[in-house]
Amino acid sequence: MLFDASTIDRYRWLVRPSVFATPHVMGRTTGVLAIIASALGLVLALTMPLAPTTPYSYIAVVAAFAIGVFMLVWGDRLSRGHYEVMVWVAIVLVTFGDRAGSSPIGAIATACDYALVAALAGFFFEFFRAMLQIVVIAFCCVVVLAVRPELPWWIGLCGASVSVMTGVTVLVMGRLASAAEIDSLTGLFNRRGFDRKLEQALGAAVRHGGSPVLLLFDIDRFQAINEARGHAGGDDALRDIAKAARKLIARTDVFARYGGDEFAVLSTTMTEHDAIALSEQIREAIPTGCSAGVTSWQKGESASYLVSRADIALYQAKRAGRNRTKLESGKWPPLAQELRDAIEQDSLDVHYQPIVRTSDRSVVGVEALLRWQSVTRPDVKADEIIRIAEDNDLIAVLDNCVLSRACRDAKLLRGALGADMSLNVNVSGLELAACGYVDSVLDVLADTGWPAAQLILEVTETALEADTETAVANLRALRERGIRIAIDDFGTGFSSLGRLTELPTDMLKLDADFIAGVTATSAAPRLLSAVAAIGVALGLPVTAEGVEDEYQAAAVAALGFQYAQGFFYARPQPAAALIAIADELRVTERLDH
Repeated sequence: MLFDASTIDRYRWLVRPSVFATPHVMGRTTGVLAIIASALGLVLALTMPLAPTTPYSYIAVVAAFAIGVFMLVWGDRLSRGHYEVMVWVAIVLVTFGDRAGSSPIGAIATACDYALVAALAGFFFEFFRAMLQIVVIAFCCVVVLAVRPELPWWIGLCGASVSVMTGVTVLVMGRLASAAEIDSLTGLFNRRGFDRKLEQALGAAVRHGGSPVLLLFDIDRFQAINEARGHAGGDDALRDIAKAARKLIARTDVFARYGGDEFAVLSTTMTEHDAIALSEQIREAIPTGCSAGVTSWQKGESASYLVSRADIALYQAKRAGRNRTKLESGKWPPLAQELRDAIEQDSLDVHYQPIVRTSDRSVVGVEALLRWQSVTRPDVKADEIIRIAEDNDLIAVLDNCVLSRACRDAKLLRGALGADMSLNVNVSGLELAACGYVDSVLDVLADTGWPAAQLILEVTETALEADTETAVANLRALRERGIRIAIDDFGTGFSSLGRLTELPTDMLKLDADFIAGVTATSAAPRLLSAVAAIGVALGLPVTAEGVEDEYQAAAVAALGFQYAQGFFYARPQPAAALIAIADELRVTERLDH
């Protein structure tokens, strides 16, 4: 093939409008040139001495002046298609005025307006459309002057040559200016071009209303692609990704390679939810995973602030485990607003579920579980509450609120359940990767007086897949201060056993789905005994979650799990309710023992 896909992408800027093709610039330029042309036409009509001026000349002058005024006042509200129509109208007006004029000298002077129209076409329109208009202008100039018997035939060629040279020169200059805003690898806008488009979109939103939406996405673990395939292979991957994503993005939206392996989409027609859906489509269309951040412009925001909010959402998506989309919205959803009010009013509930030793069923600790009765969504679940908090930048204060409440309640529970009782509290993956997380935990322990040695922070295996340096450093810092770390929902992620030995970990909590397969009518899955053996080999106690009946309780004890948790022992309940049944739990313990 003479031109491969990469070559076509590299020169795609040739068929784009130039950087000057903005409604504001096009309106002002077209309006000024139309008024200048009408003024020159009027001067010619009034001063030509050789022959009387026909009424048609004045009609052309008045029409050009009216168009000029219209473009100055309302031109920035028109689309590029409207301007193409305006150029064709201008060609007709110049041709009409030139033909209607009775003076041959006036006809030559009027033909000079063709050069102005050709300049407009070259400045503003796509390459092939601009060339078509320039060719039509040249043809009209030749014909309208050649039909005058009092003029030599070559006069039209001179006028056409000037028009063509003017239009083509401006066309090339505009494309050279455009090339500076195009990424040579993918043919998309680069950061410079995108920033200019963003400023234009925000300016239009200020004048006419609207809320442009910004989507940033980058390729997960792109460095690994470069290392495996080399930089040439990485470039090929970026071109393929750009090509696949471009098919999903509307022509009216701005698509750019914002830098490195990061891409940006700007839309004035999509909503935030549309952008989230688009990011999911892009994720399905490309061979590698991608993380994405979405936000929308709020009145009064600068372009840089809008980009920073989208970048925050992208960073949250990476910290949460990659290959997902996060929304950073300046508009609070009703449920998020209600959650924030509940946090500020300290009206959230924390329930506690006992954790028992399987050998004697004695209570060794409790797990703190968030509960919240929403007015607008009474059925909202704890995992959805966490997601809402993460999406709306409430997770830090929510985690802090739950930890503080749990530490205060644990001091009361300790008197009923035992002085050595441990407190298990779940940690958000976003918070774990925050730079100030360790200090915030230590501040809570200092304020509440709960000992660090009796605090166990539960981190999901999925959150650890992000494996950020900050998260691992925070885990190590917490352990150095006596706080223990448990990997929650163990077995649902994709961590290798090698990584498990490297992570700062003190214990494992087996996901409840594994225990659900243990029934009186079927043998316990072999995987359970293997997990118990792994825990023993690594020196990591394993807690079996989701124990629902006596058979499962006996099975997990027989398989070698040190600890268990589930409805069979006790349901999650408020601290006061758990204290009330503490004696019953101890009676059960003595009877079983």
